[in-house]
Formats: sequence, C-alpha cells, structure tokens
Amino acid sequence: MKIVLLSGGSGKRLWPLSNESRSKQFLKVLTNDRGERESMVQRVWRQMASAGLAQDAYIATGKSQVEMIRSQLGVEVEVVVEPERRDTFPAIALAATYLYSIQGVSLNETVVVMPVDPYVEDSFFHRTRDLERALNESGANLALMGVKPTYPSEKYGYIVPGESFDAGTGRSGQACLNVSSFKEKPREEEAAALIERDALWNCGVFAFKLDFLINILIAYDLPIHYEEMAKRYGKLPKISFDYEIVERSNRVVAIPYDGEWKDLGTWNTLTEQIETPVIGKALLAGDTANTHVINELDIPITLLNLPNVVVAASPDGILVSDKSASPLIKEVMKHADQRPMYEERRWGRYRVLDYYKYPDGKEVLTKRICVASGSNLSYQYHQLRDEVWTVVSGRGTMALNGRRFPVQSGDVLVIAKESRHSLLAETEMDIIEVQTGSELIEEDIVRLAYDWNEIMELCNV
Repeated sequence: MKIVLLSGGSGKRLWPLSNESRSKQFLKVLTNDRGERESMVQRVWRQMASAGLAQDAYIATGKSQVEMIRSQLGVEVEVVVEPERRDTFPAIALAATYLYSIQGVSLNETVVVMPVDPYVEDSFFHRTRDLERALNESGANLALMGVKPTYPSEKYGYIVPGESFDAGTGRSGQACLNVSSFKEKPREEEAAALIERDALWNCGVFAFKLDFLINILIAYDLPIHYEEMAKRYGKLPKISFDYEIVERSNRVVAIPYDGEWKDLGTWNTLTEQIETPVIGKALLAGDTANTHVINELDIPITLLNLPNVVVAASPDGILVSDKSASPLIKEVMKHADQRPMYEERRWGRYRVLDYYKYPDGKEVLTKRICVASGSNLSYQYHQLRDEVWTVVSGRGTMALNGRRFPVQSGDVLVIAKESRHSLLAETEMDIIEVQTGSELIEEDIVRLAYDWNEIMELCNV
C-alpha cells in the first residue's frame, strides 16, 4: 500500500503566519509529547511513522512548498512536485504517473490519498489500512474513509451510505458501506437528517488500485509517464478528484472512522489545540479569557481586557480579530498579493527586513539569513540582481565562481549577477543580505547543484 499526502493551500486562512510557501500545515504551534513545538505536517508524519506507513508515503505539492517540507521532514522524504497549482485531480494524476513510471509500483497496488494535515488520533492511520481490505473484498473502484459526525456541521461534505456488508471490517469491527450519494456542506437541518441516515463526514481520505486511475488517464488520452504528464500539466482541467472521479463512479464503498478528527483550518479552531495562550513575546492582563497571542516578531504585544480574541503577528503582518470572526480573513485577504516575508528552507530560514522600490524602478531588499550548522545553500546564480552579504556571526566555506575560501563574522562578500555561488556553514551562520536589481523575486535563481561534494566537483576542488 502506498500513501499520497496532498500538501496545498494558499496560506490565506491563517494569515499572517501562513503564506504561499508556509501554509497552515507548516506552522509550529502544536506541542508533542516531549513538550516541543511541532507543525501539523510533522505531527502527521510522526503518527504515520508510528503506524508503519511513512516508508511508503509520498507528498504531492507545489514548488513553493518543497523547501519547507524538506526543512521540517528531512531531505529523504519523497516529494512529487506539481509544475503549477491546479487542483486535486491533476495532482493525484501526476502522483499516479510518478508511482507507475518512476517508482515502478505494481498496477495492483493500493494507493491511499489523504490531506497532509488532519488533526486525528493515532488510530486514524491504523484504520487507513482497512481501505485496502475494503477494496479487495468489495471489488469496488474506490474505498473512502468517513468520520462519524459528532454534530450537524455545515462546514463539511457528507458521504451518504446505502446498505452495509461485512467486507473491510478490519480492526474496528465496523461494517463497510456502499456509498449511495454525496452532499456538500448542507444546511444544519439537512445535516441533522443526514446523520440520522448514518451519513459520514467526508474527510478526504480514499483509496484505489493504481490500475484504476492509470486506465482512466488512458481513456482521457492523458500521459501515463511522469515526464510527459509534467509537460502536459498546465493543460489539465482545474477540477477536484471528488468531482471528476469519485462522484462519477458507481462502485464506491466507505469505512467509518469513529474517533477524533478535526480540521484546524481557521484561527478559532486552531487555537483550541494550542496549549498555551501565549507564543512569543506577549503580556495578557485583565479579562483575557479564551484569548491567544502568537507573536513571531521581536517586539512585545500587550493585551488588556480583550477576551475571545486572537492576535497573530509575523513579518507578513498583524491580525487582531474576534475569534468568531477569524474565518473571514480568507475573504478579506483573497486579493492580497504580497511576497512572503519569512520562509523556512532545507538549509535554514530567512526573514525579509526591508524592501523599497525607487521611482526609477530600482529595487532594494534586505534579508536576515540563518544557515544551520552543517547545511549548505545550493550552487546557484541570479540573472536580475546583485547581492552583498555581511556575515554577522558564525564561520563557513564560500564557493564563488569556482573558487573556495573561508568566511567568518565580519566578512563582506559582493556577489554580482550571474556569479555562481554557494555557502557551507561549519557553525550556524547569520548573514545580512542586501539585494539590488530591477525585479527582486525568489524565482530569479538558477540552481546548478545541491550536494556540497557535487558543488566542489563543479568548482574543480
């Protein structure tokens, strides 16, 4: 059985901590059993490893999230990179071609697809194993896992069952259900009626045999080899897998999951799982019941007599909201087009300190870069900007246009456009980087190599 985790998100619902590259699943606001901060994706990966599933898991994501995934889960994680953002049908189709043509996975293999960020008990991942049993014993094209509702929610889609049968009972002893229909986000009264019919919340977890989807791609006259699918990706329809495949299939079964499941997609739901009212520099005084402050800035925040409020501050901005109104932030920010001011990378992290555009079009951007000890930047060059680095602390080795030399605190490095450069941190290094050019964008980067030994070979060292 192979697992495909879908990692997407525009970063709007948990602004300003989330952005295009750091969506909600990467926010380190949860706490693990050792009292350490962890993100949703780290929590899910830890739970999957405990269930013995991580070694067969792949993450399908866009280019903007690859570095964050490597930073939080490690460079060994298998990532299927979407050439551009479309929807879940194209993403799953691409992942299927990767499994088939790159990994050589058998057409009879079960593929389980799920979101990368469910907030669930460990039993959730053990229950996913029963999807394979349900497929094998029912002969269905698709097997879904649905959550037993705890209240008539208007926020979720519902799986409406037909009759049940014995296949796929697995560890829980719960019957497998034929799926009659689906209902997307019904009104509360309708949701209550659906629950009376034993309907399940659709949590986005489903399974199929690899040949089921490969045959669909053939029927659609789409490529079944990864490289070709990647080339055609921009022409695939922007449509969800649910609408394109699941709801059109007449052979669908579901297994129920009767345990904790939450979608921590808004500030009011996420703060329910944050164990402390304050993260970062903040002071609460007076009546601040059910108030949370998450502050990533170096300046303190003080709240007086403000109950039921969330305050979130990052280099991207500051949000102050009544908790009940916090879901509106996605609509408020839907037209915002701001570059991320903070990002995590596989080698460390950076924060934008200042940006200015002069009347003549010249741009200046200042970053604080932290490179973790033992990590290195890729060997790269830029076409639109010059850079000046000031090493604030730490020591390392610089590679610049084929030369290698030591650098340390106090050194200033001038890196002209088109200059090939990299850096290996021997200790943790802080660098102030000043970029100047006509268009200062993260996409202005040509990477030649990632591994330091390979970089040294390119430098003829």
